[in-house]
Amino acid sequence: MSELQNQRVTVELLGKEQQFACPAGQEDALIASAKYLNDLVEQMKQRSTVRNDQKALLMAALNISHELLEAKTQQNVEQQQHDQLIDKLSAYLGQSSTK
Repeated sequence: MSELQNQRVTVELLGKEQQFACPAGQEDALIASAKYLNDLVEQMKQRSTVRNDQKALLMAALNISHELLEAKTQQNVEQQQHDQLIDKLSAYLGQSSTK
């Protein structure tokens, strides 16, 4: 994707403004992601003894990574269930057409 298609978006992270290149049309998603990360960092600071921004950010990143891996695992399980249902339906339809 070329630089011309990217927009510069300013978000606040850890109390500081940061600029990022963002594909056109994805600005709201980037802003929402930054807000989610900021909120999670604040939760980490409140829930634990961690007061250092960098350590809180690392904990938030680990938390997000964990959520992502859980979501991927769940998606794989659901895909396998869908595939099994499709196989059963296909087998049933195959039997019905031979009768």
